Amino acid sequence: MSLAFLFRAVTREAVKVSVSQPVQCLHSGCQLLAADKALLMKLRKSTGYTFIKCKEALQRFENDIAQAESWLHEQAQKEGWSKASKLEGRKAKEGLIGLFVGKQAAAMVEVNCETDFVARNEKFQQLVKDVTLATLAHHQDKNENLTGYVKSVLTGDELNKLSMGEGSSLADHVALTIGRLGENMSLKRAVTVGVPAEWHIGSYVHGNISGQTEVTMGRYGALVVFQGGKDEERDTLGRKLGQHVVGEAPLSLGNVDDLPCGESETRLLPQTFLGDPSRTVAQFLKGQQARVLDFVRFHCGETLGEQ
Repeated sequence: MSLAFLFRAVTREAVKVSVSQPVQCLHSGCQLLAADKALLMKLRKSTGYTFIKCKEALQRFENDIAQAESWLHEQAQKEGWSKASKLEGRKAKEGLIGLFVGKQAAAMVEVNCETDFVARNEKFQQLVKDVTLATLAHHQDKNENLTGYVKSVLTGDELNKLSMGEGSSLADHVALTIGRLGENMSLKRAVTVGVPAEWHIGSYVHGNISGQTEVTMGRYGALVVFQGGKDEERDTLGRKLGQHVVGEAPLSLGNVDDLPCGESETRLLPQTFLGDPSRTVAQFLKGQQARVLDFVRFHCGETLGEQ
């Protein structure tokens, strides 16, 4: 056998190996790529982060999705706080009022952002929901053993300190949302009320965001604490009173025997009732065998003190 023949034979075998081996690697690589893509889609769906960030997280933790998700949240938190510091001076007068009414307690909050576009974003609305429910939970924990009427007003600084569970605060949650949406945001204020069993809480939100059921959201919100009314009509009564407070913007309660002073009237009871201009609010309540004890009105973006 000649050396030339041997050389050609060895070369052919080498070519076979070099061709077949990458094909095998490429085939197994395709299986790995498919698995990565499935995890990537799952992580993207559960966290809302970009594909690039999700891919980086999966590679960092060798496809351990739990560790990847935890790392993504930590990074977003850091980026959010950094971005929040940079955006701190920018005006945030848009946003939403969030309102939740339970059996004997209610909470209403104002969360601000820079634009109406972000206010319509699901992530911002989730922030409003979380702030509202955390505020109500704080009220219930603080007043667990109280049985009378309890009303608490919280400033933005007080809201920021409230717990979201697992060691994070509402301030952390705001920073996280800033990092995701890239706008300045702030917690402006909140009010909570708790009532005894024979009292009731009416509410109304104007410009209600569709699709939000547990926590109602809009540009204006009102809570009305009242007694009386017919059992089957009490929800409607509370809503009508809330609509009036939002629409007519009273500043004080007044007395049932106060005489109305026209369109400039700022006391609730002598105001012309929005639902029936032939009567004052006091006259409407008398017909319903009810009385208003307190109310609160929020207008998103208003300067405090101009309500």
